[in-house]
This record gives sequence, structure tokens and C-alpha cells, in this order.
Amino acid sequence: MTLTVSIRHQFSGFNLDITFNAGSGVTALFGRSGAGKSTIAQAISGAFAPMEGHIAVNGEVLFSTDQRVNRPAHRRGIGYVFQQDLLFPHFSVQGNLEYAQRYGRSGTGATNLSVVLDILGIGHLLHRRPAGLSGGERQRVAIARALLSNPSLLVMDEPLSALDDPRKAEILPYIERLRDHSKVPILYISHSVSEIARLADQVVAIDSGRVIKMGSATDVFADPNIVPQLGLQSAGALLTATIEKHEDDGLTKLNSASGPIYLPELDAEIGQTVRVRVLAQDVMLSTVQPENISALNVIQGRVSAIKFGRGPGAIVSIESAGNTILARVTRRSVQALNLEIGSSCFAIIKSVSVAPNQIGRG
Repeated sequence: MTLTVSIRHQFSGFNLDITFNAGSGVTALFGRSGAGKSTIAQAISGAFAPMEGHIAVNGEVLFSTDQRVNRPAHRRGIGYVFQQDLLFPHFSVQGNLEYAQRYGRSGTGATNLSVVLDILGIGHLLHRRPAGLSGGERQRVAIARALLSNPSLLVMDEPLSALDDPRKAEILPYIERLRDHSKVPILYISHSVSEIARLADQVVAIDSGRVIKMGSATDVFADPNIVPQLGLQSAGALLTATIEKHEDDGLTKLNSASGPIYLPELDAEIGQTVRVRVLAQDVMLSTVQPENISALNVIQGRVSAIKFGRGPGAIVSIESAGNTILARVTRRSVQALNLEIGSSCFAIIKSVSVAPNQIGRG
């Protein structure tokens, strides 16, 4: 699947000028509030017509000012999941899902109901009404309803923003399963760094109506130049690792290309690939092999970039066996350690500093 978007629109005090392509899997549209994310989603779905541009899915033109094409929203074949679930309150869960099957896009490739029920874990909810569901359950039903409309693309616009943290933690594993097992490509729109780092294959980062960085999730989050858009508290790189062993003392040992990583016990099977986001503020640096320290994770690498901020801080990028680790330190520390591009150093990461919501399926 290929989604092609190139649109321009002038608002009062804001110009939108966006061009990007999205392939299979999950492509995340990331940016702070007001960056233009939802406007782009509305243009793709047909709820908004930009002044100029071109939108196509698999080569099928949905909107083009040059070709004078503006296909109505109901004929675009796009499934949409909103911030609010918008389920029909007078239908049961089964009724909501049957409605999608009855009035969705015709043609081959329709998603099987039993498969959707299994992926999203809602089979036991079929005879209940939306009013009797939790927020996370309602949103899972909303995702299922969008999938059963047989879309060529699923647009999820801030789908977890209305949920509290426990409900987000409940639903994220199901979206991971959807990503891994569904053939429907997903455009996932959010301002949450932790959600996108956990779910996205590709990231399109936007700011003030323009693309500022595009690439794999690993590459985007490893770029120190994007830290201002992420925010200092959220800056951090992604590591890919495989679960090797659950230790007797409550730790899980992971194997990564950069060496072993120990984290508090993970609820995952041996051999499973996971992605781990290590926040830059939780990384210490040393130019010598540290000894007699409490931190269990010590990764050796070389400095690949140093980005100084306006204040006393700096972001240091460490390359290690194909992985990138970001460290947030002070300008004084950079000078004291005599760090420069190519310097050998050790990144030190406490096991307990990696929160559960920073760990997801690979």
C-alpha cells in the first residue's frame, strides 16, 4: 500500500504545506498540538478540501486540484477512528460491527469478523451496549468497526487522547497486535511520543504545517535535531532487543546488538523481539569502563553527534553496533569529559529507569 499526500492550504496565520508518502504497517504523523495533524487527516478522509494538492491510495486518486477530483468521504474507502468512539448507543457491540460490514466498502479483501474479534479481544463483549463498556473497550470496538468496513487505509486520529493512563496501557497491546497481524495499513496521528515510539514503523514529524523529519521510527527518534519538537523530557532513542531469559531475581535479560540489557521483568515470551525507548535524561556517560556501580546496563560506543541547547544542556548521540543512544547532559560535562565526534565512551542506564510504557513489541 502507498499513501501519497501533497497538499497546501493557507489559513489565517497558518500555512499548511505537506508532502509525504506512507507504506504498509503503521505510519505515524507526529507533531505538537496545532501542527496541522488533524487537518491532514481530514483532508485524507474527505472532510476537508485543501486549496491545492493531490491525495492517492494505491495509485487511486482521491483528491487532485489538477485533475479536478474530490471523491466524497463515503466513497474513499477509508476507515476512521476518532478521539471519541462514536459508537451507536442503541446498538449492541455486535450491531455496531454488523453495521460496518453491511455498509462498508464492497470488494475482496474484507477482514474476517472472527479475526478482528481475536486481535482486539472483544468477542466476549458482543451482546453488551456501549454504555456498559469501559473507555478502552469502547475504543477497541470502534477500531473493530472501522476495520470491518473493509477500508484500504485506517486513519487513527489521536485514538487514545480521551483515555486515562490505565486505559491507554490496556489498549496499546491490542493496537500492537493489530499492527502485527492486520493487512490494513494504518496512519496513526498523535502528539504522544511514547505511543508513536511504541507503535510506529515510519514517522512523519511535522511542525507549523511542514514536514521536518521523515523516516523509520528508530532513525527519527535517534536524531538530536528533533529534540526541540519532542521536548527535552520526552527525548530518547529506540533500541531493538530480543528477550533471552527471565531471571530469578525479577529481572529480564534482553539481547541487543550493543550487548545485554536488564530490565524489570517483562510479561513476554522468550525469543520475542521488543523495542525499548531509553530517555536521554536517564543516560549517564563515562569515558572509562565504570566499575562498582549499581546500574546494570553499560553500553560502549562512540560519540556521533553533540547538539548544544540555548541553555546549559546538550544532547550527545552515541553509536553502538548499529544502535543509537541519546544522553542529555550539561555543557560542562561535555567539556569535562572532553567529548567530541568519535570519542569512545560508555552509556550507563539504570534498569528501573525504563518505565513499562516505554517497552513494546518489536
